[in-house]
Amino acid sequence: MSARNAVATPTHQQEHPADWLAPLRERDLLPADALAAFVVGSVARGWDNSRSDFDIYVVTTAEWETDTCSATLMPLDPPRVRSEVFYDNGRRWEVTYWLESQIDQMLAKISWEKYAGGVFAGEILSPREETSLARFAHCLPLLGGEWIDAKYEQMKQSAFRSIVVVRSLGLADDAAEDALGQLESGHLESAVLSARRALGHAVDALLESAGEYGSHMPKWRPNRFKAAAPDVLSFEKYWELETMRDYDPADARPWVRSVLTTCQDIAMRVETS
Repeated sequence: MSARNAVATPTHQQEHPADWLAPLRERDLLPADALAAFVVGSVARGWDNSRSDFDIYVVTTAEWETDTCSATLMPLDPPRVRSEVFYDNGRRWEVTYWLESQIDQMLAKISWEKYAGGVFAGEILSPREETSLARFAHCLPLLGGEWIDAKYEQMKQSAFRSIVVVRSLGLADDAAEDALGQLESGHLESAVLSARRALGHAVDALLESAGEYGSHMPKWRPNRFKAAAPDVLSFEKYWELETMRDYDPADARPWVRSVLTTCQDIAMRVETS
């Protein structure tokens, strides 16, 4: 079973995908050239709440343009994606329109040739590009399931996983070095902050290695951790460190060292390819 098929069905929506597309059709927001449409974000994973947006990606062959759409700049050609926002049954809906060529451009950026070139992940993909590609892993298809499957397979065969894991490990190592230097110089408060940063990046690398992407949205890290259920680190131990349960304001050193030891253990055991 694919990751997408394993997600929970959003309880606030009717069960048939055609019903989820109805609000778009009623507002003429589903173009005739749509190749695919899929729910992304918290709703697709069953993590949403009453205040969550309902986010849908629509992939087309021609650029979407209306009097009501907004544009977000992207390092692509054309250099933007368009979005429409409306409210239905008290929920905010945001429909983002991607050109198929833009999806292909992002997939081309994560080739094994790019990875072998040693380019830092942040220089390959923008945060929004990374997040958008990652959503193929846990989206909920509404239209064009075969197209979505084909692009998801391209992503799985690419260097995407390796690129983001190596990036997160590198950031964790940088933060850990900062924390060690700050400990040695007596800047304990700064060491605590650096250790927290190192922990976040190290756990992101661990989850990304298991296909649980989303480092640019740390609010979902606990959910991603539970979904990945890594053997390297238990959720209980992770949450103990994340919530600083054993932190002693009178002496931060033991807590910082414990965090850095965990980060080092993760770095030694995470697979990068």
